[in-house]
Amino acid sequence: MGILQDRLSKFRLPQMYMERGVYPYFREIDSAQNTEVMMDGKKVLMFGSNSYMGLTYDKRIIDAAIAATQKYGTGCAGSRLLNGTLDIHIKLEKELAEFVGKDESLCFSTGFTVNEGVIPQLVGRGDYIICDDRDHASIVDGRRLSFATQLKYKHNDMDALEKELQKCEPDALKLIVVDSVFSMEGDLANLPEIVRLKKKYNASVYVDEAHGLGVFGRNGRGVCDHFGLTDEIDLIMGTFSKSLASIGGFVAGDKDVINWLRHNARSYIFQASNTPAATAAAIEALHILKTEPERQENLWKITNYALKRFRDAGFEIGDTESPIIPLYVRDTDKTFEVTKLAFDEGVFINPVIPPACHPQDTLVRFALMATHTQDQVDFAIDKLVKCFKQLDILK
Repeated sequence: MGILQDRLSKFRLPQMYMERGVYPYFREIDSAQNTEVMMDGKKVLMFGSNSYMGLTYDKRIIDAAIAATQKYGTGCAGSRLLNGTLDIHIKLEKELAEFVGKDESLCFSTGFTVNEGVIPQLVGRGDYIICDDRDHASIVDGRRLSFATQLKYKHNDMDALEKELQKCEPDALKLIVVDSVFSMEGDLANLPEIVRLKKKYNASVYVDEAHGLGVFGRNGRGVCDHFGLTDEIDLIMGTFSKSLASIGGFVAGDKDVINWLRHNARSYIFQASNTPAATAAAIEALHILKTEPERQENLWKITNYALKRFRDAGFEIGDTESPIIPLYVRDTDKTFEVTKLAFDEGVFINPVIPPACHPQDTLVRFALMATHTQDQVDFAIDKLVKCFKQLDILK
C-alpha cells in the first residue's frame, strides 16, 4: 500500500458513522430548494438552507436565468480578463457597488474564490493580516496564500484584537478580516469596536457579508449598513448563493483598489467567468431585495418567533442575533444522532463538527427563510424537543 493509500485507510470517521447509519452529509434532494423538499421519497421541512430570502424557486428569477441562457448561451468559455466579460456582468457589478455603497465592485464565479483571490493581493511581506478565529474557511485559505504575517484573535474578543494590533509595526499595512455574521454561530462581528480600533491603529477592514446581505441593513444592504459604518469599511465582500438565489460572489471598494484586483486577483483573472444564467439570476434577486422589503420583514418576524420558542424550550442557542440559530449539543456522536432523528421526524438540519467549530462546541444549525411559516417552525421545534430529549441533550 502506498503512502497516500495508507493515510486514507486511517481516515475512519465517515465510514464509522456510515456503518451506524447516522452519516449526515451529501444527502440528496430531488426537488426545488424550498421550505419543503423531497428526500428519499418523502417530504422534509428544510431548515438547513442559506436561502434567507426564499428566492431560489422564484419564477421571476428562473425566467431571468432562462432568458439569459437563450441570449448568451450556457457559459462564457473563458475568463473575464479575456473573452468572458458580458454586458450583464458589468451591469451586476455597477448595481452591487451602488447597493452596498462603494465606488465599484468586481464579480467572481464563487464566493469562496473572492476571499481566496482578494486577500493575498491586499497584503504581502511586511504587512499583517488579523482574523477572528471563527472566520469562514475561505478567509482562512485566502490568508494562507498571503506572505503577510498571520495573526488571529479569540472570537469577537476586542481586547484580544487590540493586543494583536499592538504587535504590528505602526507604519505597516494592517488588514482586519472578519465575517459580518458568523455562519455557524449566527452572532455578529462587533463592527463598531473594530472600526474604533481600526482608527486607533491605522488599520484597514475587510468585511465578509456572505450571511449579512439580504438579512441586515436597509433593504438587506448588510451588517455594515445596519451599524451605519459602510464608509468606514474599506472592502465589502458578498456572495450570491444565499439571499441572491444564485452562485458567485463580489468584492466592493475604492475604484483604485478594485482596478488593482481586476488585474491581479488570480482567482479572478485565471477562472472562467460566471455563467449568464447565474449572473442574470443574481441581478433579478437584487432587484427583488430592493423592491420587496416585506421579505426581510417576514424573515425577522419568523426569526424572532423561533428564537423565543427555542429559548423558552430550554435550548442552548448562544449569542445568535440572526436567522442562523445554533442548537448546541457539545458531543460529536450525539450531534450526528440528533440530525438523523430529526430527519426521520421530517426536519432537515445541519450538523456542525470540527473543523467548522471547536470540539466542545458541536451543534446543529437551524436556519430560517423569509418564506417559512409559523406552523412549519412550530412543527420543527416540537420535533427537535422530542429528539433532543430522547438523547438527553435537553432535560
